This record gives sequence, C-alpha cells and structure tokens, in this order.
Amino acid sequence: MRTLIQAFKTKELRKKIFFVFGIIIIYRIGSFIPTPGVDYPAVQQCLTSAGNEDFIGLVNLFSGGALLQLSIFALGIMPYITASIVVQLLRVVIPRFEALHKEGQSGEAKLTEYTRYLTIGLAILQSTTILVTARSGALFNNACQEKVIPDGSVWNFIVMILVMTGGTGLIMWMAELITEKGIGNGMSVLIFTSICSGFLPQLWNIGWGTNGKDGDWKKFGIVVAVLLVILIFVNYVELSQRRIPVQYTRRMIGRKMYGGSSTYLPLKVNMSGVIPPIFASSILAIPTLVSQFGKSDQSWVKWINTNLANTTSVWYICLYSLMIVFFCFFYTSITFNPDETADNMKEYGGFIPGIRAGRATSRYLSYVMNRLNTVGAVYLLFVALIPTVLIMLLQISGKLPFGGTTILIIAGVGLDTLRQAKAQTEQFQYTGFLLEGDYKEG
Repeated sequence: MRTLIQAFKTKELRKKIFFVFGIIIIYRIGSFIPTPGVDYPAVQQCLTSAGNEDFIGLVNLFSGGALLQLSIFALGIMPYITASIVVQLLRVVIPRFEALHKEGQSGEAKLTEYTRYLTIGLAILQSTTILVTARSGALFNNACQEKVIPDGSVWNFIVMILVMTGGTGLIMWMAELITEKGIGNGMSVLIFTSICSGFLPQLWNIGWGTNGKDGDWKKFGIVVAVLLVILIFVNYVELSQRRIPVQYTRRMIGRKMYGGSSTYLPLKVNMSGVIPPIFASSILAIPTLVSQFGKSDQSWVKWINTNLANTTSVWYICLYSLMIVFFCFFYTSITFNPDETADNMKEYGGFIPGIRAGRATSRYLSYVMNRLNTVGAVYLLFVALIPTVLIMLLQISGKLPFGGTTILIIAGVGLDTLRQAKAQTEQFQYTGFLLEGDYKEG
C-alpha cells in the first residue's frame, strides 16, 4: 500500500497508472463488442446452456470471457503468448534465433518482429478454427441448437476472420504500449485483467448461488480462506532465491584496476513460472476438443469424456502431474543455460568460491538447478492440484473461480507490477533529491 500511495503522489507515475487504466478500459469494452455476422442474442442464449472446461475454456479464461461471446477481441492475448513462447523455444532448434538473442537489443528487436508476424498467423488460424466450431455447435459442447452465425457464406467468414485478427493485432499493440509507456509488462497486465474480470462473480456464486437460493456461505468462506493462504504461500515461494556467491578477480585495464568485488547469482526456486501448468492444461484439453467432433456413443469419445474431460479423474490427475514435472525441467533448461552462464563468468573474471571456472562451474550450476527444479515442480503440483482437491472435498458443482494457473498469474503479475512501481518510485524520488541538492548548492 505504501508503494501505491507513493506512486499516486508522483506526477509522472500517476500519469502512467491512469494510462494503463485507460488501456484496460478499452480492452474490456472490446471484449463485449460482437464480431460482425454474429447473432448476439443467440450467443447469449448458448452461453447460459453450455459450459466449457477444456481448451476452449482455457482460452476463454485468458480472453476475459470474450471468446465464447465471439467478440472482436475473442482471441485475447493468447496468440501473442503462444508466439512468444514458440519463438523462445525455437532458439534451441534454429541457430539464427540463438545468434539474434546474443546480439543484444538489436537482435531482440528482430525476434520481436518475428513474434508479431507469428502472432498474426496464429490469429488467422485460431479465428478460423473458432468460427468453424461455432458454426458447427462444438464451441458450446453441442448443447445449443441456435445458429450463432446465420450467414455461412465464404465472404462473411473472411470478414469475421479479418476483424478477429485485427482485434488481436490491436491487443498486441496495446500490450506493447503498456510496457513502453505504463507500469508493468503489458502482456501480463492484460492477462491479469482478463482473469480478474470473471474472478469475483464466480467466487460470489459459490456463496450466493446462481439464483440466490442454491449457494453455500460455509463453502464460500472455506474457499476464500484457502485462496488467501495459497496466495501468501505463492508470494513467499516466488520471492525465494538460491543465491550462489560469485567472486570477481581484479584486472588491470590500461592504468585502472577493475573488479575485485563480491556478488551473487540469484536463481529463483520456480524459474519456469506459470508455463508448465499452461502447457499441461492445453495439451490435456486437446483430446477433449477433438472428441467433440465425434459421436457420443463411440468408445473413444466415452473414454475421453470420462477420464480426460473430468479434472478429478485419476487419469487426468496423473497425466497432469507428469506433464507439469516434465515442462518444469524442460522449460528451465531452455531459459537457463549453465554453459553460457559459466562462460560469461569466466570471461569477466568471475568464479564461484571453491569451484573451478569453466566446465566445473557449469556442472555445479546444473546440479543446483536440478535441485531447485525438483522443489519447484513439487511446489507447482501443490498449487495446481489444490482446486481439484477442493472440488472433491467440498463437492462443489461447477468450476472453482480460481485454479493453479490463475493463482500463479495473479500473484506473479501483482508482484512484478508492484516491484516495477517501487523501483520507478524510488527513481523519481532520487532524481528529485539530486535536483534539489544541485539547486541549493548552486
């Protein structure tokens, strides 16, 4: 609260905060504007008769409910997230991308350009898929007989695809504006906004009920208490670090002596962040999405609906847990390279006390990262499976207002935004102090 109060007292930061609020308002308004060619009353009727817990439900969560309303911002920020992750993963496969990453700011600018092109391509592909599934009724689990897209002509579909793709491009531009002129990471802030837009109504429905009669305030209190405890626990773990001491030797460059300082290499306990639960949920939701195109009496469709569409089934829990552990180790191995870190330390005269520079340092860093990944994977499993345990213990019908992915995003984005706000607040206060001192001295 002290950070927020100080930020609002500073004129420059206050402008940035209001700028972010303005972008968020535009983003939320666009989530309710229907795409041309969509029968909006029919869409609203289908929303009341069908619910999605699969991949469509996951995308709908990140779009703030705009997907199932077939709005101009139906795709949300998901194409941009997917493109960013794909470009990051391609650094392992394509040497050109890794070379651009090592070039610094100019290389990162080129990778950002590739990310934008890939975002538009994914938006075209995803908008086409969504419109086809909406036309067939699979978007609403075939539970609605209304025609949400009355005109099935090719020209109408082209216009709708262009509008949805343009909406994705606008969201991508707004996210970059927040990063450049506001506070926090724009992509994370928009995801945070989308999740929170449906968070409180769903939480309130547990106590109040859909019609004010079938709620349970005792379960509501338990869910709120568990949510607060988990948020505190997530904040504690996300701020935890393994600090490896690093010593730099003194070097003579010209007539000056450099180095000789002691510092540390901070390694987060959960270096993979929220990526493992997102990947695991997305992959496990794909079979459920595919089964919607099959007949309900087929054996493979029945098996998928029984074991993979149900988040409390043994098959789903086991596969979900294994995938989270796998992606935790896999994604960390991509984002953190022990060999590269050891070479950089050796180049600048740095070494870990008691460890030889070079290959020995790389092996030591790999050993530490494997231990941290083990703890991080257990932590992610604990947070991700708590909603499933609550559903089973409290026998809550329907979806909880929060999941493991939701909690990690809310806590992570909140911490990162507050950290940036605090840093900028101290920067402006320090600048003002210097100017005042210079003025008095003059």
